[in-house]
Amino acid sequence: MLSLIKLPRVFTINQVPKVFHEDCIISGYRYPHSSATDCVLSLFQLTNETLNIWTHFLPTWYFLWKLVTVVVMQMAWQDSFTWPLLVYLLSCCIYPLASSCAHTFSTMSARARHICFFFDYGALSFYSLGSAVTYSAYIFPDQWVNSVFHRFYIHIAVINTVICTGLACYSRLGLPFLQYNHHTIKRFPECQSPKFSKVVRVVAFAYPYLYDSIPLFYRVFLCVGDGCTDNDTNTLHYNHIALAFFTGFLFATHLPERLAPGSFDYIGHSHQLFHVCGILGTHFQMKAIEQDMLTRRPWLLKNSVAITFSNSVGAALLCLVLNLMIIFVYSLPLLSSSASRDKKTQ
Repeated sequence: MLSLIKLPRVFTINQVPKVFHEDCIISGYRYPHSSATDCVLSLFQLTNETLNIWTHFLPTWYFLWKLVTVVVMQMAWQDSFTWPLLVYLLSCCIYPLASSCAHTFSTMSARARHICFFFDYGALSFYSLGSAVTYSAYIFPDQWVNSVFHRFYIHIAVINTVICTGLACYSRLGLPFLQYNHHTIKRFPECQSPKFSKVVRVVAFAYPYLYDSIPLFYRVFLCVGDGCTDNDTNTLHYNHIALAFFTGFLFATHLPERLAPGSFDYIGHSHQLFHVCGILGTHFQMKAIEQDMLTRRPWLLKNSVAITFSNSVGAALLCLVLNLMIIFVYSLPLLSSSASRDKKTQ
């Protein structure tokens, strides 16, 4: 039966438009105007995107199982103390799913590629908020619990998600309606200034991670004496932090393919390694959060800021709405120009 299915052909970098180019990846490109069916079929052939897709699609089901376990087994909706964990687990399901969908369908057109990755960026910024919500609830060192920083920590994290999504989308196309050219996909800044675009995108995702991790970094690296929450969970936090920084390093440097362009087109390039390290980092982060939640629960319930709808589920819903609004604003000119072009060709 499989022999009857004709898989789409793949192309070299010189055979696809510049907007589809990846740094130091020479071959394995899919057709830049693929149908949705072709995109799905490409999951079952080796291209330079295949492992990018599967390394995030498969872990989505593991994270979904974790979410369902918490909802069903722990009756999470009845216990407000677990609401931050629910928000975090939901974000862990959304970001790899959005990423795998973006990589799957990004070759349908240049406009579809941009819109797909807008959703990818929004999902990543939502994951940063999910991390912040659980850090506020379970991770803060004893010394900082109920401090001014603690009380405003989530508010700033929500603002950071807006900045993150806005900057990441800007790094692809510039400001919507102002820098968009409706007759061509040659945009500022990604096509004209790729290095600037890369720097903006790195900053967009590094900034919220570093902010979210301030209480964690203080707890595991700087705090000494009483009130430092020095427990067995810190080992898991060390693993997560190491993998998070290695993930950022891979994203920023494009190693190892930068050292040997064309040698890692299908297996072993930085984006695949970036995905794997990111998922492993999330796994260790999840284990650390769950362990801190269980071991510190009696003390936190007595001493910490009360967990409410507004500082957990409400903050997540607000973040989702704001991210979708940003994505809509950035996508609308692309959709409008596509519609007007289709009208002219009819």
